[in-house]
Amino acid sequence: MNSQFIQDTPAALVDVVRMQANIDRMQQRMNQLGVRLRPHVKTSKSVEVALRQSRAGAQGVTVSTLKEAQEFFEAGFRDILYAVGIVPSKLDRALSLIRKGCDLKLITDNVAAAQAISAFGQEHGHDFNVWIEVDTDGHRSGVQPESDLLLEVASALSAPGAHVGGVMTHAGASYGFDTPQDLAKIAAQEAAGATKAAQRLREAGFPCPEVSIGSTPTALSYQQLQGVTEVRAGVYVFFDLVMHNIGVCTKEEIALSVLTTVIGHQPEKGWVIVDAGWMAMSRDRGTAQQKHDYGYGQVCDQDGNVLEGYIMVGANQEHGILANAGSPDQDIVSKFPIGTVLRILPNHACATAAQYPDYLALMPDGTTEKWQRFYGW
Repeated sequence: MNSQFIQDTPAALVDVVRMQANIDRMQQRMNQLGVRLRPHVKTSKSVEVALRQSRAGAQGVTVSTLKEAQEFFEAGFRDILYAVGIVPSKLDRALSLIRKGCDLKLITDNVAAAQAISAFGQEHGHDFNVWIEVDTDGHRSGVQPESDLLLEVASALSAPGAHVGGVMTHAGASYGFDTPQDLAKIAAQEAAGATKAAQRLREAGFPCPEVSIGSTPTALSYQQLQGVTEVRAGVYVFFDLVMHNIGVCTKEEIALSVLTTVIGHQPEKGWVIVDAGWMAMSRDRGTAQQKHDYGYGQVCDQDGNVLEGYIMVGANQEHGILANAGSPDQDIVSKFPIGTVLRILPNHACATAAQYPDYLALMPDGTTEKWQRFYGW
């Protein structure tokens, strides 16, 4: 990377060559499995990134906030799944987007919210497209595929004002595995649970045209997806150290890093001090519970080559502490002179990206562009 293109540090750097390879890899896999890919754009929150996913063949987007839905709709994305349970106080915002032409799908996993959606839709002369969230791994939200509650929610959505558009699930528990065998098992469990829920709805007389599943680890582990219509995945676009520990990417495939500059040393401790602290990296310590702890991030040189053994071992608000975790290195002043620019690979790309208003995109020809990223709910 040419130093003349480096802006003030810290900065969120997107290696576009790596990112495009990640996009192509996931899209090709979904094409082979015969399902749509609906990327979760909460990872990047960037129109520039989502456009590249769309050009590769993705269909629609998944969002985690209504602000994301608004931003991506205004950028030309019409088919949007809002994949967080809707609360009644947000229905007016959702309806406003829909009436502007957004094909917005909502989700719920409880009767109270389903009744509120139906009542609001009936009151305002609209029929909401609502997908029921299914719990296939006990990770977070959703109804059990075999539960009576599934049909109760569907009944509440069948009143004037709403209808069941499908089921969706997220295998978040996949983040706790790190072997191909275990990932394949939970991927199959995810798909089986969602298709079972859809089957029960159809047998009970409720239309259920869409079956939506996904997480990055399971998306890269499915063997077959009979009965599934689409897959959602998000962090694959950048990858991160948590994904590396899980086993679905190499460090060399991680496309997001934080550019930082050496500002000092503590030779007797083997420390290099940089201008990227936890405000730049986030406080996410996701690898601490995994087989390899990378502290606050893996250190790379300016060109993205991994410097094995060197991690960010500590972080204050605006100071990062780098060291060789394997064996303290006191020759750090000559190895990392003041002004040296480094890249730090993040534990969790979504959390690190969230610290920045824009990305510094490193293009294939070595030049850089600024890509906007947005905030808010």
